[in-house]
Amino acid sequence: MKPRWIEETPQAAQDFVAGRRLDEVECIVADIAGVARGKAMPASKFAHQERFYLPNSIFLQTITGDWADNPSGAFTEPDMILTPDFSTATAAPWTADVTLQVIHDVSTQSGEPVPTAPRNVLKRVVDLYRQKGWKPIVAPEMEFFLVARNIDPNQPIIPPMGRSGRRAAAKQAYSMSAVDEYGKVIDDIYDFAEAQGFEIDGILQEGGAGQVEINLNHGDPVQLADQIFYFKRLIREAALRHDCFATFMAKPIEDEPGSAMHIHHSVVSTDTGRNIFSDEQGRETPAFMHFIAGMQKHLPAAVALLAPYVNSYRRYVPDFAAPINLEWGRDNRTTGLRVPISGPEARRIENRLAGMDCNPYLGLASSLACGYLGLIEQENPRAECLGDAYMSQDELPYNLGDALDLMDENEAMREVLGAEFIATYQSVKRNEYKEFLQVISPWEREHLLLNV
Repeated sequence: MKPRWIEETPQAAQDFVAGRRLDEVECIVADIAGVARGKAMPASKFAHQERFYLPNSIFLQTITGDWADNPSGAFTEPDMILTPDFSTATAAPWTADVTLQVIHDVSTQSGEPVPTAPRNVLKRVVDLYRQKGWKPIVAPEMEFFLVARNIDPNQPIIPPMGRSGRRAAAKQAYSMSAVDEYGKVIDDIYDFAEAQGFEIDGILQEGGAGQVEINLNHGDPVQLADQIFYFKRLIREAALRHDCFATFMAKPIEDEPGSAMHIHHSVVSTDTGRNIFSDEQGRETPAFMHFIAGMQKHLPAAVALLAPYVNSYRRYVPDFAAPINLEWGRDNRTTGLRVPISGPEARRIENRLAGMDCNPYLGLASSLACGYLGLIEQENPRAECLGDAYMSQDELPYNLGDALDLMDENEAMREVLGAEFIATYQSVKRNEYKEFLQVISPWEREHLLLNV
């Protein structure tokens, strides 16, 4: 007889377990980097516990495994309470045993949401919309590279070997034969996604060598962030089955395009269910312009969340399908903010700044926060860019340190995302940036060692 809690999980999880003994449950949360942290346990033990515990220090851990200073005081590592969100239960179909993953809500011992937990930050922003009678809708696009196994970090990343015996080629955007080169990986991605109950809107070859894009259907921001969190893991597992790596680095290969997480936004009224960006005659509303203006005004302070690593800033170069400014335009892919072709009911704005290396919860939260502030402040954007936005002046920070400074200076973003979260994020990222500056690069050794 299956446990009662199984009946509370999505149908895909029930189907995965049906007729088999569930062996293990993974209790997970996303840390600041979007890495899954938690613990695995026998299903029999999970069934008899209502909550679990992890130290709050997981939100102070850097991408290198170090710990940043705690801006809230002493590093005492008190336990947080983890409560399973059964609506997120899904299969881990690559494991040898029958295993489910469950994302957990994170609260303090007094029952308050932990403000530094990325999923809670996104929930906080979505709740601000709800209080105004709005419901944000997002549709993310995920870009990533399949690459040859890289065991030595001192060696450059190279494309994977395709079924033809040749390495994946660049400049083959939308080529079906290019996707077929690593079709077995794609097949496993489809199979894993189906087992987990995820719907893929489309898969295509992007412009880089071995670069793939997966589009997801539009929906609730928290649910979509959960899916991206899960997708990153399933894609990596599919790649490992076929002797290659999947990487979500923003710029893994020099002279190739970077990988973005483009975010499409719309907002509907909770009273009418209508898109507030279109009026009854199907025309653009002032709210649509206000949303764009908010993104132009506040996105500089959000770049540290959308581009969270030193490598992220290598993606912001002209003519590589990545933005260098905050111009907006209709059906103009050179702008950082693009209005895609659509009917009035689907009118939306696409934020092209986010890198695929960002934490999906924080990427969606910060992007939605900018639009929310625009709706509240009710300002108008600059004139639409009708030409090549790459000819315009750069207006994005050039490195992580500058981006963190811009974040620290924006009081409106601090209020929306939470002061304690901003302080913790600053501590973690400044620690990472400091560590990076201690590393001497091959470029420095090549050009400075004997010449200066």
